Amino acid sequence: MPHSPPELLQKLQTHLGQLVLGKPEQVKLALTCLVARGHLLLEDVPGVGKTTLAEGLARCFSMSFSRVQFTADLLPSDILGAQVFLQAKGQFEFRKGPVFHQVVLADELNRAPPRTQSALLEAMAQGQVSLDGVTHALPQPFAVIATQNPLDLSGTYPLPDSQLDRFLLRLSLGHLSPEVEAQLVATRRADPLTSFKPIADAAELVALQQAADAVKVSTDVADYAVRLAGATREHAEIERGISTRAVLSLMSTARALALWDGRDFVTPGDVKQIASAALSHRLLLKSSTTGSYARDEAAHLITELLRKVPAPR
Repeated sequence: MPHSPPELLQKLQTHLGQLVLGKPEQVKLALTCLVARGHLLLEDVPGVGKTTLAEGLARCFSMSFSRVQFTADLLPSDILGAQVFLQAKGQFEFRKGPVFHQVVLADELNRAPPRTQSALLEAMAQGQVSLDGVTHALPQPFAVIATQNPLDLSGTYPLPDSQLDRFLLRLSLGHLSPEVEAQLVATRRADPLTSFKPIADAAELVALQQAADAVKVSTDVADYAVRLAGATREHAEIERGISTRAVLSLMSTARALALWDGRDFVTPGDVKQIASAALSHRLLLKSSTTGSYARDEAAHLITELLRKVPAPR
């Protein structure tokens, strides 16, 4: 890796920020998600740059990219691939689906029925696809970036808990500030992706991932994360708190976040900074709200618990 982790990450954030204007914090967290070997859920209204961010992340590292538009009639084979009979050879041959790319954009994931949504579970959990008794490894590094609209619920199938739990982070881009939006309207005349070039490669991403794996977590910080998880399980407004897997996901993201400051250890501040994006989509609230209100309410509860649960010095 020609640059140190902090230098490369800052360079990537600046480069991707030329594509996704006015969202430096979201860009930082999206890059952190890749470094933590996680999958990303972008939940927002149409037209705020979700697809641009997804493809930009792939192009930054010169990784292969595919986009799958999820619809009500999409079949699992449309994602994973299928056995095709070749008349000339008199035999079946496996034709790979679009999931066999390093970055897969699952656009409007909640518009497909649960059976089709679940086709991604094995790929997201184990980096492989099993069909007809044969296991096919996916290219590495591998990441799924899914989008969904939290407001338009007609014709959608809410993501099941098992699916949500596979996403390391959930982010919302939100609308641009008036100043940045005016700048964008005045200067952008063509698709910016056509001229967006990579500044790193997949090997450098793997090196960042390995550096994140080496970041240490002290007993005090681990205990803090566990106490935070316990608080979600005991809160009066939460039906079901976060799982052990969610705690592990929180710490893997915190390790990746530590690289931005060049540290080889996780601080309580890392945990606090990433907690809302890493945990709020994993909470099941007792209220029956859905959509963006439920997302905001869950994020508010995480913020409340961060204030109440004492952090180690």
